Amino acid sequence: MVVDDETGIVEMIRKFLEKDGFAVSCAYDGVTALQVFHRERPDIVVLDVMLPKMSGMEVLSRIREETQVPVLLLTARSMEEDKITGLGLGADDYVTKPFSLRELALRIRAIMRRTSVSSLGKPIVAGDLALDPEKMEVHVAGRKVDLTRAEFQLLMMLYSRPGKVFTREELLTVVAGDIYESYERTIDTHVWSLRRKIEPDPSKPKYVLTVFGVGYKSGNPT
Repeated sequence: MVVDDETGIVEMIRKFLEKDGFAVSCAYDGVTALQVFHRERPDIVVLDVMLPKMSGMEVLSRIREETQVPVLLLTARSMEEDKITGLGLGADDYVTKPFSLRELALRIRAIMRRTSVSSLGKPIVAGDLALDPEKMEVHVAGRKVDLTRAEFQLLMMLYSRPGKVFTREELLTVVAGDIYESYERTIDTHVWSLRRKIEPDPSKPKYVLTVFGVGYKSGNPT
């Protein structure tokens, strides 16, 4: 599903993606976007941030209340806070305007590849932390914790190789795919959000540890 209030952009994207093998549904404002989303149940949503009637961020928040379907945001190049806010709300990636249609299609395919269940690996248990990739569920000390897809993938990568120090660039490749703007603050934002959800004391993390000047590594939970 493609959502943008500029009909010319929507039509351009629709024609290109249909030639690339996608079936495309469209919406031009936030309210209609949710109606089309519930009716069509798309596999991925390309969502503009600036929409009439309901903002793209509100649409994203509503979608995340009920599903983890991938969402790619369209943002203005100068609006860095939109990118941070969108990723924090559970967006899978973003593309800044103006953008290449070919790049957009590649990002869509990259998101769909990495969000498939088969790519997530086997269940992981580390002390009181349990990750189930098939259900996309995380339990901490027996308590289920709701994570965004990006947060889940980040945690899976860290615990797939216990103790290994991952650079922000390595983690960004998993969260944002092989094609991305070098924007390493996004990883820090994901880690901050992740710690708020899983750490008993986010100021003294034990599950996701910082390696200063390098990146992050898994902890040794008990």
